[in-house]
Amino acid sequence: MGSPGPNGRLVVIDMQRAFQEKTEWHVPRFDEAAAAIAKLQETTALPPVYTRFVRDEAETGSWSAYYQRWNEMRLAPGAEEWDLAVPLPEGATVIDAPTFSKWGPELAAIIPEGERMVLTGVATDCCVLSTALAAVDAGRHVTVVSDACAGATDEAHEQALALMQMLSPMCETTTLADLLA
Repeated sequence: MGSPGPNGRLVVIDMQRAFQEKTEWHVPRFDEAAAAIAKLQETTALPPVYTRFVRDEAETGSWSAYYQRWNEMRLAPGAEEWDLAVPLPEGATVIDAPTFSKWGPELAAIIPEGERMVLTGVATDCCVLSTALAAVDAGRHVTVVSDACAGATDEAHEQALALMQMLSPMCETTTLADLLA
């Protein structure tokens, strides 16, 4: 098993303008999570991985109904709202996906079995949760840094963290201070 703490691979989920700005998908504590991620990046030896949620214009299956609900977010893949809202450190990898979960072949190739994924970003109750569940299903160890994540609401954030903690020891939740201690 990969070592707990900042020695795992840092994965930063969807820290994009669409979630920072006053859109339908605004995450109120985005900037607080971004500040914690910046501190965490200073302690990681391995280059981080950033993900971006980018809408698939085909809207296959139930995605069409989803975007009917969130019509304002029917943005073209090149729209500036999909841009990362945080600076990328040198050597960072960026993975784009039109799905809530960012776990897939690209991330699996970067985080082999036995290496820990240190998970941060937004929204805790959607893309972070989906990514954690898929990574755990793939047999990876996941550490979610609670204060380096933010949810649609504080309540949704706490509920998602509680769900992920139920998967211990495969998925652990911790604070930035405890992780760095």
